Amino acid sequence: MTRKNWIFTASVISLAAVFSVYIFPKKSSEQEIVSEQPLPEIVEQEELVYGINVKGLDVVEGVVGKNQTLASILAPFNVPYQIIDEIARKSKDIFDVRKIAFNKKFTILTDKDSSLAQFFIYEPNPAEFVVFKLDEGEVYKEERPVEWRKVELGGEISSNLYVNMTELGISPDLIDQFADLYGWVVDFQRLQKGDKFKVVFSEKVVEGQVIGIGDIETAYFEHMGEPFHAIPFEQNGEKSFFDQNGNSFKKAFLRDPLKYTRISSRYNLNRFHPVQKRYKAHLGTDYAAPTGTEIRSVGDGTVVEARYTSANGNFVKIKHNGTYTTQYLHMSKIASGMKPGARVKQGQVIGFVGSTGLATGPHLCFRFWKNGKQEDWLKEKIPPSDPISKDNRLAFDQVKMEKMQQIAAIPYSKADGILLAKNNQK
Repeated sequence: MTRKNWIFTASVISLAAVFSVYIFPKKSSEQEIVSEQPLPEIVEQEELVYGINVKGLDVVEGVVGKNQTLASILAPFNVPYQIIDEIARKSKDIFDVRKIAFNKKFTILTDKDSSLAQFFIYEPNPAEFVVFKLDEGEVYKEERPVEWRKVELGGEISSNLYVNMTELGISPDLIDQFADLYGWVVDFQRLQKGDKFKVVFSEKVVEGQVIGIGDIETAYFEHMGEPFHAIPFEQNGEKSFFDQNGNSFKKAFLRDPLKYTRISSRYNLNRFHPVQKRYKAHLGTDYAAPTGTEIRSVGDGTVVEARYTSANGNFVKIKHNGTYTTQYLHMSKIASGMKPGARVKQGQVIGFVGSTGLATGPHLCFRFWKNGKQEDWLKEKIPPSDPISKDNRLAFDQVKMEKMQQIAAIPYSKADGILLAKNNQK
């Protein structure tokens, strides 16, 4: 072979080697391992209800009807009575099924093929639920996460306290707290247009829904231009509210025997009696309220009478001490346990509003004795609890400064004709 032919042959062989590398590359060991790996499994997404995977189950929601029991709720879902009886016995320490109440929400999870109930979930309140695992006889209770959200709110009186606070979205429970707090400072039956209020409290929230409120944290009321700050402070082991001068808001008695309501008739020595159709002294204060409204004792004391008479209807009379006695008339029903000698606490429910005796409609006639003589309750000056002591003055002034700054920072703004400000904070 000539030298030229040898060079040509070598060139062809080299090019062939190069083409074999690029056109038919050799698989590496790493590539071989990758190609042999199995395809990833597709994980089926869970559908959770009350923490239970409901894939393959039907979800039935409802509310408890009148007189319904666990047995009557589960009867249409093919649950044998023996299982219902067993689950009722097992659940006693967790949740007594006899406490299943009207209008409460429940959920039943059933098998798609047989409609046999596998789970029964009951919600006694928005913050918790009870799970009955019917096929295994297991019962457990779960709580939803609770968030406390601070609310700062201010408004102006254009009608009355209840109407204006309700228009701002304030619950009746908070209105009652506010009225009790300021009851001895301000006559809420005689408010003026332009009186202002501010209040700081917390809302209990579950899954974005407000399910309750906490206690008032601090408050402000301005009546006819006079300011009244309510400063929280603990003295002698008890938390109470004091005004900006260190005087206590707390008295020996609540201002009203009903939660915030309307006075329909005042103490009057010459009132025309609506039933007897003649003028006679009305030695009490009438509070208009729906039948069944709770009546509470205005102070600690001992029951001296709890009975019925043709004039007074059902009534309770309480002796508080050597000076003061109160009486509550026309009840629809006297509360359980009210009998002579029974001890009652301030705010304790002693009966319910009605129209028994000489009454034209449901209301409470409240009577008040001082040293054995009936007096006008609304004009009585009840001595307050002790003011801030000298030893606590420095600490109180520090708290007062913080709370007054907080109140001052709550803005007012016009909204639908109402002066309104509401700040929500987590």
